[in-house]
Amino acid sequence: MPADNRQSLGKAGEDLACVELERRGYAILERRFRSRFGEIDIVATVHDEIVFVEVKARAGDEFGGGAAAVTPWKQRRIAQMAVDYLSRHRLHDRPCRFDVVTVDLDGPEPRVEVFARAFDAPF
Repeated sequence: MPADNRQSLGKAGEDLACVELERRGYAILERRFRSRFGEIDIVATVHDEIVFVEVKARAGDEFGGGAAAVTPWKQRRIAQMAVDYLSRHRLHDRPCRFDVVTVDLDGPEPRVEVFARAFDAPF
């Protein structure tokens, strides 16, 4: 898939993820937070927790489901970015968690699934 198509797919997935998260009561703080470790798709709050959200959008299932793409290596990278975010924003005392949102754009209607507390960070 060309980079432009992949970026468009990612943006569409993030937009749909934000709509679903807001519907569930999340407040979106930031999108595409960049640090030296990479990028966190969405940073939000819900019930006094900071939530770091990884969005995986798919237009088909030839590479497996979106949740399968959040490997242990990717989880460590997201955790490093989360520590950086918490440090920059002086939020060390706030509880946090990691969610994964999968967006399947293959059918007639997009299917969005939210996996709260999808993985435990090593910190």
